[in-house]
Order: sequence, then C-alpha cells, then structure tokens
Amino acid sequence: MNILRLKALAGAGCFSIALIGAVMHPAHAGGLERGGYDIDLLFDPSQVATEAEATYVMPDRKYKNATGPGGFNFFSSTADGAEPYWVPRIGVKAQIVQGVDCMVDYSQPWGAHTAPGASWNGAFSNVETDIKSNNYAGTCSFKFDAGKGQLRFIGGVFYQDISGFKESLVGFNPFGPSPIGRVDLEASGWGWRAGVAYEIPEIALRASLVYNSQVKLDNISGTLTLPDGLGGTTATPIYGSTQYMPDSVELKLQSGIAPGWLAFGSIKWVNWSTLQSVPICSEQTKGLAACTTVSPLPVRLTSLDLMYRDGWTVSGGIGHKFNDEWSAAGQLTWDRGTSHGYGVQTDTWTLGGGVAYTPRPNIELRLAGAIGVMTSGHSGTLTDENGYTAGEDATYDVGNDLITAISGGIKIKF
Repeated sequence: MNILRLKALAGAGCFSIALIGAVMHPAHAGGLERGGYDIDLLFDPSQVATEAEATYVMPDRKYKNATGPGGFNFFSSTADGAEPYWVPRIGVKAQIVQGVDCMVDYSQPWGAHTAPGASWNGAFSNVETDIKSNNYAGTCSFKFDAGKGQLRFIGGVFYQDISGFKESLVGFNPFGPSPIGRVDLEASGWGWRAGVAYEIPEIALRASLVYNSQVKLDNISGTLTLPDGLGGTTATPIYGSTQYMPDSVELKLQSGIAPGWLAFGSIKWVNWSTLQSVPICSEQTKGLAACTTVSPLPVRLTSLDLMYRDGWTVSGGIGHKFNDEWSAAGQLTWDRGTSHGYGVQTDTWTLGGGVAYTPRPNIELRLAGAIGVMTSGHSGTLTDENGYTAGEDATYDVGNDLITAISGGIKIKF
C-alpha cells in the first residue's frame, strides 16, 4: 500500500494538508512491488522533518480449478493464493542550506508471499514463495525561483538487498507427505534516481517527474535443497544469471482548486517486463557453461518464473482541510496487471481514504484504509522469446477477489 502525502503549502486561498490515500499490492504497477519508491518527504518545507509509517495489506486471493503437470488431480483444486504482509517506511529530511534539501530513508519496495501449501494440485509449481527486500536511499534536491514558482532538480542513489525462497513438490507419495524441494536466493545492487519538479506554493501546485533506475543484480547466489531419498536432504550451491530490478517513471500532479480543497493524481510506469524467467544453475558449472533458461541439466537445475509485462498505475483523488487540526482525502486507483497468461497479477481497482490529525503545528498523525478488487484471470503456459515455456507444472483460475489494507503514520517537524 502506498501512502500519498500532499504536503504543507501555506498561502492565500490554500491550505496545509496531510493526505493519506491508499494504493496497495498488487497495485503499485504490479509485479513484486509493495512500498515502491517514495520521496514525497523531500518536499516538506520544514527545516527538519521525520516520518515513520506502516501499512498492513490483506489480499484474499483464491486459486480454483487447479490441475498439476499432465493433468495431475489427486489433491485439492482450490487454495489460498496470498498472505498478508507489512510495509514499513521511515525517513528523515533536512534543509542543508537555502534551496538545498536532502533526505535519507529506509523502505521495503519489493516483496511477495504466497503459501498455498502442499495439498493443492498446483503444489508442483508452488508450496510457498517468500521474497523480501530492503532499500536504503539518499536523495537531494536544489530549488530556485523560476517564473511564479520554484523549479527543483532532484537526484539520489539507493542500495537494495533482495532475498527469498521458494518451495515446491518434487515428487508424489500417495501414502504420506510428498517430498518438497527448496530454493534459497539472495542478491544486492545499486540504483540511482533523477527528476524535476515545479512548485507554486500560493496555489498549492506541484508537478514532479522522477525516474528511478534499474538495479543490477549480478551476484545472485544461494542453495538448492532436495530430499536425498533416505530421510535427509542434500544442499547444492547455486547461482542465477544477471537480473535487473525494474526502472520506473512517475509523474505526480497536485493543485489547490478552492479554499481548503486540493486535487491530485499520478501516472506510473514500471519496467516489469525486464523480469521473465530467472534460471537457477549449479555453482559447479559456473564459468564452464552459460546459465540460461534453456541450459540443460546439470547446468540449469530449476528457474524462478515471473514472465511479467510492464505495469501501469493511474490514480486520482480529492483532499479537504476542515480546520487547523483535521483533514481528509479519498483516492481511486487503477493498476494494469503484469501477468498476461502466466500468473495472476491481474488488474486491480482500489478505493482508499484517510484522515490526518495535527494536534500541534509540528506533529501529524495519520490513519488510512483501503478496499479493492483484484480482477479475475487464468494462469496457464506462456513461452518467452528464447523458447522457454513456463506454467507446465500447474494451471489454475482466480475470480474477482477482495483486497483490504490499513495504514498508520506519524510525522514530526522541527
């Protein structure tokens, strides 16, 4: 869930408003996005501002009509397709000198957690998958007078570490628990951002355009754990070919439209098509043979299939300040799903609303909620440009499922 904050912009005919909208996973341009990137704190006019928030997202995704490889149908045809999760974020912004602002922040931009279990027909594809991320960023801006307002140039860098595991069935035992294999992976990399913004404080107008670069992951490593047939397991060192977390472009607009009223909107593109299938290869073959999705055994041992297309997110809303202590906002968001034949990252519509309470001029407390619909879809087979086909180990459907979220946060200014 993303929290859209429209900052304090004081002046004749406008107002100071802390706006909490709600857009949640699998919104945010789909894919593996959870918190995404957020630099709104950089625009706070205070000398120093600190902010902390947490969002709890509850997707109620249900798999149905599931079949396994070759029409396998000995388990349940239904399963729960997603787990609830937290999205934390904390940041500090300071004015270094007149016109120069900098912020540092911690967030978890990417993630996914599904745990349909070992007793559904698609367990050969997924028993449990859990992907986590940590992002440490520093961003600065330089602003100067331009026409009726101020022009701001933005730049920064960020470091990410990504880790996760995936479990799936590797055999079938009709008389007891079936054997499960597990892949554990981790990687890290650097990225950068650049952008521009234009602000007219007197009418609470701000337009910003920010680009976030790809993050190159060329150190993917981990282990593949498989049953040894004797009641134990064997662990094989593995690695993955170089991958990139996606780059993105986001345009945000806001403006006062009447005393105490603010309109806002955004459009975001995320290059999720850069993530197709991640081949997982034996460390023993590294340097001897290429690690690709079509590499044979014993080079390629398995793969992490995503097969995404690019994501788009469009949102808009209205905010209103009732008095010096209370303000509220509502927001509607549409997200184009990143799945297109394999996976169930379908289109999502989300309606969010929130309130902000300012008991003192330097303290803001926020509470928001959201409800949305993840539209129906089908996961089957999909072949990439290299001739690799994903989805042969499971097919299943999803209906129009509910997603809800709740968020709270606090900002303290100095």
